[in-house]
Amino acid sequence: MIFKYLEKVSIGLLSLALWTSAAQAQAPLPRQRPRIAPATNITVDGNEAMFTTMCALYASGFESDVSTDNWSAFRAQMRDRLRKQQGPAVDAVRQFYHQHESRDTAEMLSRYVWFGIVSGPAPKFLPVLRRDELPPDLLTLEGFSEILSSYYTEQNIGQLWRQVQPVYNQEIERLHDPISQIVLVATTYLRELNNPGQLRTFSIIVEPLVGRITNVRNFGDHYAIILSGSEEIPTDVVRHAFLHFLLDPLPLMYPHIIAVKRPVYEIAAKAPRLAADLRDDFPSWFAECTVRAVELKLKRMSPSEREVALNTNDADGYVLVRPIFKGLSDYEKNEPSMRNYFPEMVRNMDLKAEVARAASLTFAPQASAAAQSAQLSTEDLNRRRRLTPTTVPDDPGSIAQLTDGERLIADRNPRAAEAAFKNVLAKYPDQIRAWYGLGLVALLDHNGPRAKEVFGRLTAGEHAATQDPMVLAWSHVYLARVLDDEGQLEQSKSEYQAALAVQGAPTKAQQAAQKELGDLNLRKSAERP
Repeated sequence: MIFKYLEKVSIGLLSLALWTSAAQAQAPLPRQRPRIAPATNITVDGNEAMFTTMCALYASGFESDVSTDNWSAFRAQMRDRLRKQQGPAVDAVRQFYHQHESRDTAEMLSRYVWFGIVSGPAPKFLPVLRRDELPPDLLTLEGFSEILSSYYTEQNIGQLWRQVQPVYNQEIERLHDPISQIVLVATTYLRELNNPGQLRTFSIIVEPLVGRITNVRNFGDHYAIILSGSEEIPTDVVRHAFLHFLLDPLPLMYPHIIAVKRPVYEIAAKAPRLAADLRDDFPSWFAECTVRAVELKLKRMSPSEREVALNTNDADGYVLVRPIFKGLSDYEKNEPSMRNYFPEMVRNMDLKAEVARAASLTFAPQASAAAQSAQLSTEDLNRRRRLTPTTVPDDPGSIAQLTDGERLIADRNPRAAEAAFKNVLAKYPDQIRAWYGLGLVALLDHNGPRAKEVFGRLTAGEHAATQDPMVLAWSHVYLARVLDDEGQLEQSKSEYQAALAVQGAPTKAQQAAQKELGDLNLRKSAERP
């Protein structure tokens, strides 16, 4: 029966689907850990699709008029070699390049870098994402996969890729120890266990042909940095990106917890120097402030240097860096991982004091064009916005009721939890998270029909949780389990597949759907005569 299965496995997953530290409590992680072993979801490697894309760019004339005085010998030699290529496929690449050429070379390079990151393996180079998941910049390069595939075959780029491997392997080896140290220090401080099997990935792609700009990208749960090698390793950039990989999920896991601090954001969003893509993205701004605060803890800085950094963050609009930095001192004295301590740290911030402090700040004026250009010359940071929940009420009373309900679910008190969620629904009849809470209550009550009704409401029709990836993904998973228990295997399979297709779904929900879909397929195979 599904409910016996829930008692053994799913209650653990259920807790991970909730959004409070109480529901996600686990045994304290040790403060000291041995040196990390290689993890398949954190990689440093070359990328044939990226290499082929850059070859095509140079063959088309990219940076043909740029002096190679500061280039690596490998990059300069490759540009000269690639510019001499001839053939119908090369002509097609050059025509495509010039038809899509932009005066802003950095912007143009950005599009092709995105292409290399999201492309599948040679020789097809088909995107690994659905069209609606592709970065907007990449849509301007529609049709390039077919052209690049022909170029790859005509010019035997696969053989060239194998020939240059010693250059790439040397750079990968040089990066290994510094990157491992960054990963070790960050994961130890945040008490985050590496899980090679998780769906989220952090990739460092070594590509000397990209040049000195360090490109930092993320799309959904996949983070990537492109390093040129043959120069000083940008440790600060790598650490910043890796901390985003670890910390970005937290504001999305606890949206109603951070919602209380939104008045501070409304003031900070007016700062002229605040990154443009953060002006209407509260969760990403909160994550950025958290990353910057943790960075200050990990960097070796004098008290005066740290105070200057805090003042700079205030002036630039990252005004929560200071209170988060202060809260990290209490975190260091406690046992939970940051993933579990985060709600408490946010709740401990004095909202009234932080609003007053933010309102009293004089934000720095917009940086000059020259300063912005200099920044882009060292780091090209592109955030791919994840789908964030818009279904959390903004009044304190309802937030408190949701918080009580989730705590009571974690305490396995379905009657009191049900009362809390119904109080929210009395004020907001369509409140998605309250309905989700009632679905969890039905699971605890072993009430299959009621669970099917609630999770069915949340996965289809006008009340579906399309704006809340966490609720939508887990509702598909729980509905699939109920259907499986009823013997409706095909419908159950469809629900698991739907969970995997939810953009921005929690990693745990996707892992649960993937595993149980596999188990379901094995069971069906075994049942065949």
